Amino acid sequence: MIYEPSEDSYLLRKQVKKYSKNKSFLDIGAGSGIQSEEAIKSNAKKVLAVDINNESIKILKLKNIPSIKSDLFEKVKGKFELIVFNPPYLPEDKREDKESRLITTGGEKGDEIIIKFLEQVKKHLTKDGKILIVLSSLTPKKRILSKLKSKKFKKKIISKEKLFMEELEVWEISFFNNDNA
Repeated sequence: MIYEPSEDSYLLRKQVKKYSKNKSFLDIGAGSGIQSEEAIKSNAKKVLAVDINNESIKILKLKNIPSIKSDLFEKVKGKFELIVFNPPYLPEDKREDKESRLITTGGEKGDEIIIKFLEQVKKHLTKDGKILIVLSSLTPKKRILSKLKSKKFKKKIISKEKLFMEELEVWEISFFNNDNA
């Protein structure tokens, strides 16, 4: 099972279209490849899609999107000017079936995968690079904001969409200054 593009995917895709031209582009948790496809269409100079799911990698390969199977940055080499991540960001709901939870749940509290991503991303981001990440109003932000601060990142909200039960945000994350890369 892979995550089928939904409101969060489309919200992020609008920003990928604006940000990816002439950039080296890394799509973490690529799923169906919607973000990578947009980056290719928007003339990114290099695209790499990463996912932990075998089914996702098969789909990406069928679409001729350069891809590797990796748990976040585990097998990623090099630095990128734009890294995007539409993470599983919901708190665990035991009523949800196990397979579905793998693509929606960011851990017990909902922020654990995002924290892990932020711990690893720095060595793969160019000094002027940007990260685009989707978060939900249901995702706890306190530890995420603390991790950004400790890693010398700044964030700004560049897009929002209110849905029935939540509000989605796309954050642009970058270094405080160029000395931190």
